[in-house]
Amino acid sequence: MKFETFKAGRWQQRYQYKSFEPTPVNHDWTWEDPGIHVLLESANRALGELNAFSLIVPDIDLFIQMHLVKEAQTSSRIEGTQTGIDEALLSEAHIRPEKRDDWREVQNYIEAMNQSIDGLDTLPLSNRLLRQAHATLMQGVRGEHKQPGEFRSSQNWIGGSSLADAAFIPPHHDGVPTLMGELEQFWHNDRIAVPHLVRIAISHYQFETIHPFCDGNGRIGRLLIPLYLISHGLLDKPSLYLSDFFERNRASYYDALTRVRASNDLSHWVRFFLRGVEETATKGRDTFRQILALRTQAEEQVSSLGKRVPNARAALAVLYRRPVISAAELEQELGVSKPTAHALVRDLEQKGLLVETTGQMRDRLYVFDRYLKLFIG
Repeated sequence: MKFETFKAGRWQQRYQYKSFEPTPVNHDWTWEDPGIHVLLESANRALGELNAFSLIVPDIDLFIQMHLVKEAQTSSRIEGTQTGIDEALLSEAHIRPEKRDDWREVQNYIEAMNQSIDGLDTLPLSNRLLRQAHATLMQGVRGEHKQPGEFRSSQNWIGGSSLADAAFIPPHHDGVPTLMGELEQFWHNDRIAVPHLVRIAISHYQFETIHPFCDGNGRIGRLLIPLYLISHGLLDKPSLYLSDFFERNRASYYDALTRVRASNDLSHWVRFFLRGVEETATKGRDTFRQILALRTQAEEQVSSLGKRVPNARAALAVLYRRPVISAAELEQELGVSKPTAHALVRDLEQKGLLVETTGQMRDRLYVFDRYLKLFIG
């Protein structure tokens, strides 16, 4: 099917409303727009460079965890949560009671991502994997009673307060299993010649149009993107997340999805998606370069600590995973005594590697500020 002749779907009359029934996507795709070829080449090149960096950075998994936290925080923010990345890195004890619900949603997303990525070792990318992620995402938070881990069995809508004033009404729930089954076949159909980045662009659009869950569709739909790239070998490590690009271009993101449904303009959506991949992959590659430079500097700074060097290096390894930490938490992470942990904190403060943020005498928190800023900019 050509992008230019694609019909996104049809409106089906229901009782007192119309639902949008999308056209199945599991078939060959072609396009006449030469700009898509150029964007596809650029996005693939940037993705390859990002993946190469993820393979040469020592102890990459220390830094991948920060990418996961950043993705969880940003993807959740698109859905309205107010947790900052610095708060997402804190333990629950340090979160103010009025902010704990949002904090738990971000933590659930981190857990859902980790479980799903680990799950790819034993399961193919599948609806089963996405349902498991959804169950984790909804555990103990808003939406916990909205069929966690199951496709919806009722009509949902996007925007507005009811079906009567909804901005968009996804397909009727009776058709969701068939539509999602067809989408899963598209992920693995080796009889069609569709580039992977085009395939996942179409898949993300189709997933968000089906809106298969009662809640959490945006986050699961965005999680689908790195899971697809890892499962098909485009990424060896989970190092690319598009939520930051979508959040910074939120109006364009929703407009591009809506234009497919309203005007059958799939080309516009694919172009937007490919630009997002290129920009995000390039930014991720540059972040890895900055991490390598900062790591070299930090190693040089602690190398003058004499007999305390091994503990300082171990502390740095912890800080790459948890750049916001208390002395007590560092003590627990390293398995050292309280005096040793406090001495380490003082050493790292003096070296300019840690900054105290609370201004308190007790329950102080310290930030590996130069490192955290790499993920905030």
